[in-house]
Amino acid sequence: GQPLQIVEVDVAPPKAGEVLIKISHTGVCHTDAFTLSGDDPEGVFPAILGHEGAGVVVEVGEGVTSVKPGDHVIPLYTAECGECLFCKSGKTNLCVAVRATQGKGVMPDGTTRFSYNGEPIYHYMGCSTFSEYTVVAEVSLAKINPEANHEQV
Repeated sequence: GQPLQIVEVDVAPPKAGEVLIKISHTGVCHTDAFTLSGDDPEGVFPAILGHEGAGVVVEVGEGVTSVKPGDHVIPLYTAECGECLFCKSGKTNLCVAVRATQGKGVMPDGTTRFSYNGEPIYHYMGCSTFSEYTVVAEVSLAKINPEANHEQV
């Protein structure tokens, strides 16, 4: 229920299976406004909102194979691991890879990569595209053509 603030936060490096992205463009969706209103039952605060955006990979954590530094990507709030029962059945929108933690504002390991004055800040929908830098699970990224205009993707 409070207005957004622009502050400098600390962003920890990616852990295994995670990717650090420099966000170049972000969009504002009614879902962000709904969460900010305080009416979203899954809204946890303080958080860095934003789930629509594009950027460039800066660093990858151990075991990441689908992207590398310099790749252009879109963070996805709907993960697609390709391994779970839902992904193998074609119902990828029900992927379980990050479902248990994403609505709690944390990474799959149950922790956050953001902090402010030593206090944790929660992730939003696994994306947090309102931050210049964000850390996203590898399964929550789509690699895009580097020629694609980030304003339009």
